[in-house]
Amino acid sequence: MYHGATLLLLVDKMATLTKKPVQVYLRPEQLEALRVLAERRNASVAELIREGVDRLLAEVPIENDPLWNIVGIVESGRGDLAAEHDSYLVDSTRWKES
Repeated sequence: MYHGATLLLLVDKMATLTKKPVQVYLRPEQLEALRVLAERRNASVAELIREGVDRLLAEVPIENDPLWNIVGIVESGRGDLAAEHDSYLVDSTRWKES
């Protein structure tokens, strides 16, 4: 799902995003192994689980990423949207503030 530089950017951005709670049921031996590993790495079990999810998602071929289904579903009418999207977003927030 995520590749190369994109994954690094997402991991960096994730540190600033609000995390959502998820309940996961682990086998007792999985939880114990995670606790031991977390202690060795001076990390939390949750941090190790997030790292594992990131690694799993990185293995998904980009063409199987369901987000690709949204590409092209809307026509903006602007020929430079890919290059200038940041400036359009800034302009849209200024419009809302007015």
